[in-house]
Amino acid sequence: MTLDVTKRDTTKPDAPFRALVVEDDRAMRQSVVDLLDADGWRVCDVPRGDRAVAALAEFDADVILSDVRMPGISGLELLQSLPRDHAVPVVLVTAHGDIPMAVEAMQAGAYSFVEKPYEPRRLLTILRHAAEQTRMRASNARLRQRLLQISGLDRVLVGASAAVRNLRAQVADLADTPAAVLILGETGTGKDLVARALHDLGPAPDRPFIAVNCALLSPESFVAEMFGVAGGADGRILQADGGTLFLDEVCACPPDVQARFLRVLEDGAVIPEGASAPVPVRIRVLAATNEDVTAKVAAGLFREDLLYRLNTFTLALPPLRDRPEDLRPLLLHFLADLAQLYGIDAPDLSADDLSAALAHGWPGNVRELRSVAERRILAARIGTGTLAQAIAPHTSTAPRADTLRAAVAELERDMIATALTTHAGRMDDVAEALGIGRRTLNEKIVKLGLDKDALL
Repeated sequence: MTLDVTKRDTTKPDAPFRALVVEDDRAMRQSVVDLLDADGWRVCDVPRGDRAVAALAEFDADVILSDVRMPGISGLELLQSLPRDHAVPVVLVTAHGDIPMAVEAMQAGAYSFVEKPYEPRRLLTILRHAAEQTRMRASNARLRQRLLQISGLDRVLVGASAAVRNLRAQVADLADTPAAVLILGETGTGKDLVARALHDLGPAPDRPFIAVNCALLSPESFVAEMFGVAGGADGRILQADGGTLFLDEVCACPPDVQARFLRVLEDGAVIPEGASAPVPVRIRVLAATNEDVTAKVAAGLFREDLLYRLNTFTLALPPLRDRPEDLRPLLLHFLADLAQLYGIDAPDLSADDLSAALAHGWPGNVRELRSVAERRILAARIGTGTLAQAIAPHTSTAPRADTLRAAVAELERDMIATALTTHAGRMDDVAEALGIGRRTLNEKIVKLGLDKDALL
């Protein structure tokens, strides 16, 4: 067996093609190896089909060339034995009497077949086309992954649940289209970041991305903000010209604004307040809401014709409570990021931590989870805290401070008291954990009226 187990550099599209040859006839096998060697290929050859799967674990093949009839398992059985996620095309070499079996193999997923005796140039052409398909598929996968990383989508939609995997695939597929997308999901599920990803993954990521939170605009300022004023600054619609306009909380749009915006989408032009002529505009519209849009339409609060303009495609973001299997990877992800931000080592996740996470309903979804992770990191800076405490930080029955000065004093008092207890009153350790000097610590203990002896 000739075996080159070196891994190819997949970042170089001009790297030599690699073929796994499966053929029980030694002379035939050697002739194919010689042919491929002369054409600049890297080749691994095995005499039996049952050895091919093991060879693939070591040899990064672009294409498999296999005889149909072999001792042990046939070419069809080899094809059926490959893992389901196997993406390397299989080309079969068959005698005339084995053509029905070759056709059956193609129906089962084989790339092509070549009848013996084969014409060398035709065989090389088929193998080269199959290998190019493998390289193109790998290149597209790398590009897709890189784009997802750039967009931040993989950081927002972390997880291996089926719902999240499907959502990531949908976002990647829709990014290239100019069609409107309506993003549905509860508060904190990441609707705004998905919208940004759709823009960044699209054909014009360098063009404007203008986000408008419709719930934050007052009815009085809505028209001027959206459509602009003649002689004044452009409105959000014109600011997004050539790019993407993202309408967050779109159901909060006043009815008169809905009508005017529908006209913009139909005419491809906007008329600023006080202007006499329309201004052409070309935008992609993304919209998001955490409300039941259908119910809003039924109640007469949202225009049905506008909804049809906005929901060409719909993405539904799953709430965190529906994907508990993603809690652990999400927590590890946020803890690692925040630990780096605050300059500490990320705390381990204990069984109790995971139990607390699973028991919580996460009404704030991923946004709430990140806040919990940040509270856990802040507590870890002084050597204390659990995830359960980070999930429910306001358990004290004491009255809350009503001024900023009092709130800061309350926070300092709690942190110093916790550090004193954790470090058994060892003042040097307490000062180091809090990141302050020993003298400053003593001053704060006196100023805040802390009774060190009572705490210990």
